[in-house]
Amino acid sequence: MRAMILKEFRELRRDKRTMAMLIMLPIVLLVIFGYAANFTIDELHTQVVGPNAEAVADQLPPLFVVDGTLPDGTTQDAKDLVKDNKADVVIDTTTTPPTAFVDGSSLFAAQTAVGAFNAIPDDQLKVEVLYNPNLTTSWVMVPALVGLILTFIGTIITSIGLVKERQTGTLEQLAVMPLKPSDVIVGKIAPYFILAAVDMAVVTLLGIWIFDVPFNGNPWIFALGAAIFLFVVLGIGVLISTASQTQAQAIQLAIMILLPQILLSGFIFPLSAMPAAISWIGYCLPLTYFVQISQGIMLRGAGLDSLWPAFAVLAFMAVLIFSLAVLRFRRDLAPSARRSRKEA
Repeated sequence: MRAMILKEFRELRRDKRTMAMLIMLPIVLLVIFGYAANFTIDELHTQVVGPNAEAVADQLPPLFVVDGTLPDGTTQDAKDLVKDNKADVVIDTTTTPPTAFVDGSSLFAAQTAVGAFNAIPDDQLKVEVLYNPNLTTSWVMVPALVGLILTFIGTIITSIGLVKERQTGTLEQLAVMPLKPSDVIVGKIAPYFILAAVDMAVVTLLGIWIFDVPFNGNPWIFALGAAIFLFVVLGIGVLISTASQTQAQAIQLAIMILLPQILLSGFIFPLSAMPAAISWIGYCLPLTYFVQISQGIMLRGAGLDSLWPAFAVLAFMAVLIFSLAVLRFRRDLAPSARRSRKEA
């Protein structure tokens, strides 16, 4: 038995990825949960419009960080600021009493704002929650779940499928064919792209039907954002496959990439509640930007004019990751091609 135990320890020591999962992953999760698992919002980005904007802005408690005032603004301007995600709260002083418009698509910020405003009498301030008036959790979660499902298919399923082909020798057959690495990658990920697109449509429609989640925006813009995001996660799946020799290794790497996407993308914990040392990681993750796109289009009916930064970041990620995937895939094809020529 002692020899068997020592043998297992030696095998674990040689398997660096498993050791990383056993040692590093618990530490990373502890740090992430310790700092990121926070539902308390300390600051609410606020805009004030109307003739009394300056006076009202000066009277707001520290929780409401006033980013700007618009003395000539109208009620429609106030609602547009919320729609375009320019503020968590917009106070309209053109009405009597003033009206606080709260962005219900940002659930935790909205709950914090409503809780703070409840202490103010109704004859001094009215509160109107836009885009999620009942602060229903499923309305916020379903658009994010669409992105999570796409991430799961793109990273785990794609990487496992490609590694399986390497193990069965299919990759060596492709190496001797007159195909560019980019052609091979596109051909390989096309079925996963179609499958993920179908899953996205099914989940979105089921979310609308079962949970009464609204779809207020343009479905074609939503489809465009999903397509760009899919290229990103499928590229990540290809990169994982090039760094893995077995399906078990691919699953390990995929999990290590998938967990931060769940925890730090704003999917569960709000980014605004995280310290800067942790939240910057979230802004490097593709799911963060798809969540912004899906929630913005489905709940607020936002368009490209306000969502273009998220689209631009995802497009940059798609080009960068797909280029890296092509380079890594070309490196893997070269040895296979040489072996195939020697055997011939």
